[in-house]
Amino acid sequence: MKAKNRDQSLSDSRELDGSYDQLTDSVEDDFELSTVCHRPESMDKLQEQTKFTKKELQVLYRGFKNECPCGVVNEENFQHIYSQFFPQGDSSMYAHFLFEALDTNKNGSVSFEDFVFGLSIILRGTINDRLNWAFNLYDLNKDGCITKEEMLDIMKSIYDMMGKYTYPTMQDDAPREHVESFFQKMDRNKDGVVTVDEFIESCKKDENIMQSMQLFDNVI
Repeated sequence: MKAKNRDQSLSDSRELDGSYDQLTDSVEDDFELSTVCHRPESMDKLQEQTKFTKKELQVLYRGFKNECPCGVVNEENFQHIYSQFFPQGDSSMYAHFLFEALDTNKNGSVSFEDFVFGLSIILRGTINDRLNWAFNLYDLNKDGCITKEEMLDIMKSIYDMMGKYTYPTMQDDAPREHVESFFQKMDRNKDGVVTVDEFIESCKKDENIMQSMQLFDNVI
């Protein structure tokens, strides 16, 4: 039974990256089993659970496996990988927040499934799906509401990541001013926190907020 499960797991992995070669099957078995600690679900399941095609999943998996040969990535490696996309700034804090959002199992690692599920929502999800995901990112302690401090932490991390060379005339208090403006619009009952309903409703009604939310397309 274990051998059967092992063979199926290897088959699913090769189906994802399109690298199956019967001529080297036995050699790859021994090598892969010694280096890989996590294998993704089958192609069919991932296609059902995301909005990606088979070809897109294969491309994503090749890239993921190239950066994370063992099949999962921890936060330290995730921050290192992410920093390569934003060399002009400090992306470590935003990468930390993003890692927390992607690590849905809260086990300290992000698998290919975790990564592709999040990416599917951000890139292909409905407006509500994307706003719910964004709310979860801002809700740092996962208590179901966003405080001004949590929003400020996220905003500061985004400004830090983009770097002062990107926005040379930006003042140091720009993130706080940004948050103050957002909070006045979002906290409709003035109780000091923003609920998911307030967040989604405010974003949908305010074109400026929606444009700001598009930043996720660039920083993911």
